[in-house]
Amino acid sequence: MSFENIYGQNKQIAILKRAMEMGRVAHAYLFHGMKGIGKKTTARTFAKAINCKEENIDSCDKCSSCTKIDRGLHPDVITVEPKGVFIRIQDIRDLQNQMKFKPFEGKKRIFIIVDAEKMNGPSANALLKTLEEPNPSNILILVTSRPYQLPATIISRCQKIRFDPIRKDILTSFLENSTSLDSESAWLLASSSRGSIGNALEMMKKSYLSSKNEVIEKIVDYDSEKDPLVFFTIADGFGENRRTITEKLDALKNWYRDMLVYKETKEPDILINQDILNMTRRFSEKLSGHDILRNIKTINLAYRAIEQNANRQLTLEPMMFKLLNI
Repeated sequence: MSFENIYGQNKQIAILKRAMEMGRVAHAYLFHGMKGIGKKTTARTFAKAINCKEENIDSCDKCSSCTKIDRGLHPDVITVEPKGVFIRIQDIRDLQNQMKFKPFEGKKRIFIIVDAEKMNGPSANALLKTLEEPNPSNILILVTSRPYQLPATIISRCQKIRFDPIRKDILTSFLENSTSLDSESAWLLASSSRGSIGNALEMMKKSYLSSKNEVIEKIVDYDSEKDPLVFFTIADGFGENRRTITEKLDALKNWYRDMLVYKETKEPDILINQDILNMTRRFSEKLSGHDILRNIKTINLAYRAIEQNANRQLTLEPMMFKLLNI
């Protein structure tokens, strides 16, 4: 993969290309931004471009260096990842030992530290020493979605490049070109993935499109006179897995957002959930704008609670109680 194949990060790639062109590649970078938007892919492509035998400002994807990096076999491109909960101090020490020697066959030896925020105290302190005494033959790339968990002393010694959520139209185009999804399904996934290619592909594997409306349909069909306690059943419909629950909460929030947009604009073409327009129109007539905003806030609170490992039942059942105005 070359820089041209990376979606939605043109500004970030331009910074890296300019540094290569001017011979001012930093000794350490911090690639940060939400998960699944191309940080690790860009780091590997940057490593390929630096060591490419064509000596251009992009990787050729054909020379022996590029193909070795693609296969994970290049001796001068090393990835360090957490083993269990943390990145072990021994892995950082191994990195330091390798830095003492010249690159085996590349122009630079490049270390990509994935989920860098998972370094424990001793690991971070060991890495800090390396950052304070940089070796010109080595480049460190720290990749993280939680830069605020890294020590400020490490952050200050890296060139920071923030990666942005990918625009909906770009993500839709990627899904159409890279998968078998039709344009409507690609748009729905792009709208629900919060700008993350990784999220979109994961949701597609889990048949998100076929399950996202289950909770919405139950809310629309809710009849307190027939079964006033049915909200318990609706809460059960979110599943047991935290990732699945947060995905369905996202879908539910997007639906209420659609109701608010439709209520204000009466323009169905700008709604996310094009597949359930009739339900959105019908239900939006039952609620005031204040009610919809209150419900979005209620869902956001539940989302944050689930992300912080709150009890599923004690979070979702009170949420449904409020959403259904019981």
